Amino acid sequence: MPFRVLGAVACGGALGALARYGLGIAFPYGPWTILVVNATGCLLIGVLMGLTEDALLRAFLGTGVLGGYTTFSTYVVDFQRFASQGRPGVAMAYLAGTLVTALVAVATGAAVARRVRR
Repeated sequence: MPFRVLGAVACGGALGALARYGLGIAFPYGPWTILVVNATGCLLIGVLMGLTEDALLRAFLGTGVLGGYTTFSTYVVDFQRFASQGRPGVAMAYLAGTLVTALVAVATGAAVARRVRR
Protein backbone atom coordinates (compact mmCIF):
# COMPACT_ATOMS: atom_id res chain seq x y z
CA MET A 1 0.00 0.00 0.00
CA PRO A 2 1.47 3.40 -0.94
CA PHE A 3 2.36 5.63 2.00
CA ARG A 4 0.00 8.39 0.84
CA VAL A 5 -2.94 5.96 0.98
CA LEU A 6 -1.82 4.73 4.40
CA GLY A 7 -1.55 8.33 5.59
CA ALA A 8 -5.00 9.16 4.21
CA VAL A 9 -6.56 6.18 5.98
CA ALA A 10 -4.78 6.97 9.26
CA CYS A 11 -5.75 10.65 9.25
CA GLY A 12 -9.31 9.84 8.23
CA GLY A 13 -9.58 7.14 10.87
CA ALA A 14 -8.51 9.59 13.57
CA LEU A 15 -11.16 12.08 12.45
CA GLY A 16 -13.87 9.42 12.30
CA ALA A 17 -13.02 8.08 15.74
CA LEU A 18 -13.10 11.61 17.15
CA ALA A 19 -16.52 12.18 15.59
CA ARG A 20 -17.84 8.97 17.15
CA TYR A 21 -16.32 9.93 20.49
CA GLY A 22 -18.01 13.33 20.27
CA LEU A 23 -21.37 11.68 19.65
CA GLY A 24 -20.73 9.41 22.61
CA ILE A 25 -20.23 12.50 24.78
CA ALA A 26 -23.30 14.28 23.38
CA PHE A 27 -25.55 11.24 23.65
CA PRO A 28 -25.09 8.82 26.53
CA TYR A 29 -23.76 5.46 25.44
CA GLY A 30 -26.29 2.87 24.55
CA PRO A 31 -27.35 0.53 21.80
CA TRP A 32 -29.45 3.25 20.15
CA THR A 33 -26.42 5.51 19.84
CA ILE A 34 -24.41 2.70 18.25
CA LEU A 35 -27.28 1.89 15.88
CA VAL A 36 -27.51 5.54 14.75
CA VAL A 37 -23.73 5.81 14.33
CA ASN A 38 -23.56 2.66 12.23
CA ALA A 39 -26.63 3.56 10.16
CA THR A 40 -25.42 7.09 9.36
CA GLY A 41 -21.94 5.80 8.60
CA CYS A 42 -23.33 3.18 6.21
CA LEU A 43 -25.57 5.76 4.53
CA LEU A 44 -22.57 8.02 3.94
CA ILE A 45 -20.46 5.11 2.68
CA GLY A 46 -23.17 4.39 0.09
CA VAL A 47 -23.22 8.05 -0.97
CA LEU A 48 -19.43 8.21 -1.14
CA MET A 49 -19.06 5.06 -3.22
CA GLY A 50 -21.64 6.36 -5.68
CA LEU A 51 -20.21 9.86 -6.02
CA THR A 52 -16.47 9.38 -6.37
CA GLU A 53 -14.11 6.97 -8.00
CA ASP A 54 -11.01 8.74 -6.70
CA ALA A 55 -9.04 6.04 -4.86
CA LEU A 56 -7.33 8.40 -2.43
CA LEU A 57 -10.57 10.16 -1.52
CA ARG A 58 -12.29 6.81 -1.01
CA ALA A 59 -9.42 5.67 1.21
CA PHE A 60 -9.55 8.86 3.29
CA LEU A 61 -13.33 9.21 3.61
CA GLY A 62 -14.52 5.61 3.27
CA THR A 63 -11.91 3.45 4.93
CA GLY A 64 -10.56 6.23 7.14
CA VAL A 65 -13.25 8.66 8.32
CA LEU A 66 -16.29 6.40 8.00
CA GLY A 67 -14.40 3.27 9.03
CA GLY A 68 -13.27 5.09 12.17
CA TYR A 69 -16.74 6.54 12.74
CA THR A 70 -18.68 3.27 12.52
CA THR A 71 -18.28 0.67 15.23
CA PHE A 72 -19.54 -2.76 14.40
CA SER A 73 -17.32 -4.25 17.10
CA THR A 74 -19.30 -2.36 19.75
CA TYR A 75 -22.49 -3.61 18.12
CA VAL A 76 -21.31 -7.20 18.65
CA VAL A 77 -20.37 -6.45 22.27
CA ASP A 78 -23.89 -5.05 22.82
CA PHE A 79 -25.39 -8.18 21.26
CA GLN A 80 -23.27 -10.37 23.54
CA ARG A 81 -24.26 -8.31 26.58
CA PHE A 82 -27.98 -8.70 25.82
CA ALA A 83 -27.53 -12.44 25.35
CA SER A 84 -25.54 -12.87 28.58
CA GLN A 85 -28.21 -10.93 30.49
CA GLY A 86 -30.72 -13.60 29.55
CA ARG A 87 -32.40 -11.45 26.90
CA PRO A 88 -31.99 -13.58 23.77
CA GLY A 89 -34.99 -12.02 22.01
CA VAL A 90 -33.60 -8.52 22.45
CA ALA A 91 -30.15 -9.75 21.41
CA MET A 92 -31.43 -11.32 18.20
CA ALA A 93 -33.64 -8.32 17.37
CA TYR A 94 -30.67 -5.99 17.86
CA LEU A 95 -28.41 -8.25 15.80
CA ALA A 96 -30.83 -8.55 12.89
CA GLY A 97 -32.15 -5.00 13.14
CA THR A 98 -28.71 -3.45 12.98
CA LEU A 99 -27.67 -5.63 10.05
CA VAL A 100 -30.81 -4.83 8.06
CA THR A 101 -30.56 -1.13 8.92
CA ALA A 102 -26.92 -1.00 7.81
CA LEU A 103 -27.63 -2.72 4.50
CA VAL A 104 -30.66 -0.53 3.78
CA ALA A 105 -28.62 2.56 4.67
CA VAL A 106 -25.82 1.65 2.22
CA ALA A 107 -28.36 0.91 -0.53
CA THR A 108 -30.20 4.18 0.16
CA GLY A 109 -26.97 6.16 0.10
CA ALA A 110 -25.96 4.56 -3.21
CA ALA A 111 -29.41 5.31 -4.68
CA VAL A 112 -29.15 8.95 -3.60
CA ALA A 113 -25.70 9.19 -5.16
CA ARG A 114 -26.96 7.74 -8.46
CA ARG A 115 -29.72 10.34 -8.57
CA VAL A 116 -27.29 13.16 -7.84
CA ARG A 117 -24.93 11.99 -10.60
CA ARG A 118 -27.66 12.05 -13.28
